[in-house]
Amino acid sequence: GAMNEHAGIVNRLKWAQDYFKLTQNDVVLQKTTFCFDVSVWELIWPVLVGAKIVFAKPEGQKDNDYLSEIIESAGVTMLHFVPSMLAAFLPDADAHQLSSLKKVLCSGEALKLSHVEAFKEKLPQTELHNLYGPTEAAIDVTCWTMPSGNEKIDRVPIGKPVSNTSIYILDDNQNLLPFGGIGEIVIAGVQVARGYLNRPDLSNEKFIAD
Repeated sequence: GAMNEHAGIVNRLKWAQDYFKLTQNDVVLQKTTFCFDVSVWELIWPVLVGAKIVFAKPEGQKDNDYLSEIIESAGVTMLHFVPSMLAAFLPDADAHQLSSLKKVLCSGEALKLSHVEAFKEKLPQTELHNLYGPTEAAIDVTCWTMPSGNEKIDRVPIGKPVSNTSIYILDDNQNLLPFGGIGEIVIAGVQVARGYLNRPDLSNEKFIAD
């Protein structure tokens, strides 16, 4: 795996608090396996601000009825979905039952326009945020927030970089492309990992000198 450093994780958690502003009144549902990096913020971030963590039962994230019941009974205000799991959850979602839910964070896969449209229809009172981050960085490096109201969108972007992070779009020769150019996303900043553990070949392939 990639060697993500303590400072990178701390930066990501501090950015999240600055951006989303969790309070002691918030309730975060912890439902991600600890093998997946999302679990890092689910477990640590609420503790940093004194918010409440509710642990879903094992495999509970796959049961829509159970998820809706625990969100309602525990007053969950924030949770994470991989987009495909969100798409599976939304047909059974009831805005009245899920009235406590303030924010849903998505990452791990591409969030599709169909997901966003279904979300707006089913949960109009809840914010939706799309986060992006590859294995080679600490959790997420960009964020896009779904516009409120009736603003029409024709695509779901990955958004803007988090604190102390720069995103560049480069061509095959590592030259900066102009606005609108199509190239490769290159990430710089404190959240970039040190490299791959015991894989110098992969580190040389994925990481470049800056």
